[in-house]
Amino acid sequence: MRHFDLSPLYRSTVGFDKLFSMLDTASGVEGSASSYPPYNIERLAENSYRITMAVAGFTEEDLSIEVKENALTVIGEKASEAEGEKDYLHRGIAARAFERRFQLADYMRVDSASMEHGLLHVDLTRELPEAKKPRQIEIKGSGSSKTLEGTTH
Repeated sequence: MRHFDLSPLYRSTVGFDKLFSMLDTASGVEGSASSYPPYNIERLAENSYRITMAVAGFTEEDLSIEVKENALTVIGEKASEAEGEKDYLHRGIAARAFERRFQLADYMRVDSASMEHGLLHVDLTRELPEAKKPRQIEIKGSGSSKTLEGTTH
């Protein structure tokens, strides 16, 4: 049987976690790979998420966050330092430019972004429109009325 590695999709999408969990369970796929800059995606509540990126060495002015259609893009570019300004004996803190894209599920909204201790936090919320939320449908008939639980699509 073929195994498909869905981890690249799982790491770059937010709000599709239930779908990917089902696919991972069905296919038995596990594992992850890292890339620069490292990041976490966590679920804070049922419809609330946080992306945390390790951006040591960057300031708020070096970072930009853009949401366009269903894509969240975080770009980091350091202001160029003058040549010969610093004489490094070892340079282990990466300060290279990056662009990280996250594909967002429908109805995801970016609430806020903050930076603390070299970590960039981007908070997101899934807001389903009223027409997409589960609701109860009343069944009318002769005699007594009953209700049927259902969802709209």
